[in-house]
Amino acid sequence: MLKKMNLRIFKLRYQNWWLGKPPTPPYKHVVQIGDPILRIKAKVVDPSTLKTDPMIKLFNRLYYLMTVTKAAGLAAPQIGVSLRVFAIQCPDVTTFNASPVLYERRGMEHIPFQIWVNPEMKILDYDRIDDEECCESMRGYSAEIPRFKKILLSGIDEKGEEKSWEAKDWSARIIQHEMDHLDGKFFTDLMNPKTLTCTNWDVINHHRGRIYTTYMPDR
Repeated sequence: MLKKMNLRIFKLRYQNWWLGKPPTPPYKHVVQIGDPILRIKAKVVDPSTLKTDPMIKLFNRLYYLMTVTKAAGLAAPQIGVSLRVFAIQCPDVTTFNASPVLYERRGMEHIPFQIWVNPEMKILDYDRIDDEECCESMRGYSAEIPRFKKILLSGIDEKGEEKSWEAKDWSARIIQHEMDHLDGKFFTDLMNPKTLTCTNWDVINHHRGRIYTTYMPDR
């Protein structure tokens, strides 16, 4: 028993030594549910700081993670930075990794990668649509969430230029999801609890539970 305990202590010390010092935000990974930063209302960005090294690093890190994870959206708090910034994207139907029928049913559209700073949202259509969502900060799970059908988004880009967007359907859903992150909310707060699902439940059964999960991006 003592030998096993000593071996465990050695392994932990070796792991900590190999990892080195803890990383500082913005991270190269996405933080997971339980991290306190996901429950804090993010701070407004001072536009005069947009061209500073910390902000440029934040924008580049968002682009990197959106590229490797193929996420539809990612907010700054999800990589450890409590600022009102998020990125959004959506592939066109020819590169969508699922059925074109689903693409059409959800009202999806191609969204080139873009960053929104200090975004503000106004509801234009109060009809709510239930659909399945997942979150990079709760990997491996999904649930049905009611979202407003149409919204108006306004804010500035990474260069400080003002912009606005009347978004509907799936685009409006992504925006509402990311705006929740900026306000310290999580999709589990709004979900239908009975629809919460482990997206790999069938694979887990097939492999008799022998599944390896990593929270590192694909690259």
